[in-house]
Amino acid sequence: MRIAQISPLYESVPPKFYGGTERVVSYLTEELVRLGHDVTLFASGDSVTRARLRSQTPRALRLNPACIDGLAPHVRMLARVFREAEDFDILHFHLDYLHFPMARLTGRPVLTTQHGRLDLPDLVPLFREFSDMPLISISNYQRRPLPFANWTATIYHGLPRHLYRFYPGPGEYLAFLGRISPEKRVDRAIEIAVRCDLPLRIAAKVDKADEVYYREKIKPLLKHPLVTYLGEIGERDKNEFLGRALALLFPIDWPEPFGLVMVEALACGTPVIAFRNGSVPEVLEDGRTGFIVNSLEEAVAAVGKIESLNRSYCRQVFEARFTADRMARDYLKIYSQLRDSCHAWSRVA
Repeated sequence: MRIAQISPLYESVPPKFYGGTERVVSYLTEELVRLGHDVTLFASGDSVTRARLRSQTPRALRLNPACIDGLAPHVRMLARVFREAEDFDILHFHLDYLHFPMARLTGRPVLTTQHGRLDLPDLVPLFREFSDMPLISISNYQRRPLPFANWTATIYHGLPRHLYRFYPGPGEYLAFLGRISPEKRVDRAIEIAVRCDLPLRIAAKVDKADEVYYREKIKPLLKHPLVTYLGEIGERDKNEFLGRALALLFPIDWPEPFGLVMVEALACGTPVIAFRNGSVPEVLEDGRTGFIVNSLEEAVAAVGKIESLNRSYCRQVFEARFTADRMARDYLKIYSQLRDSCHAWSRVA
């Protein structure tokens, strides 16, 4: 099958550091190539892929200080995608809704994975206007604000099976991985570690939008002797960081659409202690691959029980539910359905 993957340009594919959407695009693209499909990746020029790369910008926009208007290169990329649309059996977008008006005018099958939160009021009229657009949700919870949208399937993210190796444990510290922002609640992670008298290692980036929050609310907390702030780490450092942890803390305070870091931890055999928000109950098995909590008190109690969990089982769940192979095959089923439906409609027309 001739497949176009269209990625955001803010990070490379895969990203050098943080970047959940671009990381998933990379895993999916490479797995589709491995399965023998003809894949073209529209992404930044510093992306690394076995697919055919169509670059619109020399480097990822987040790492390019010369970029002022990040929307402009995306519009140029879309113009290129739709000029070449006839070359593909399916156009798979990861750009939220930016392409919707042009997608409606093309005669090719189009699919869009929604990677972000959808509980914003402005999205309701937009998705009603484009209720014909076939969509993929990354969790069932993600769909709730827009139940009327054209949801084709829920496909959970997946990682390459051998990307992370299993660590039997028992683990040496609590870990926090991701982004420092109000909704990720690293302050909760610090409080949990301090109450448990356990070391906490934080590997996280700070976006420009969150610099004031970091400086005023979080930076003073990092002075505690139990806390080590490592900054932003890359893919090659994640395995050891997560694998040597007693548990990953995921103390979120927002409707998380998926939470890829939970799956990364499970791939290492590391259980997760997560607050009950968003997709958490879909990803974790409470009492088996981690603990789902509703308060700081419950989180502290969960730390005390974490060594009762079987780290081998965490890895087994990853292999059964969250591999890139499973993700790619799920997408291929939808690609085929959309392609066949488009061909049938063309014959009727």
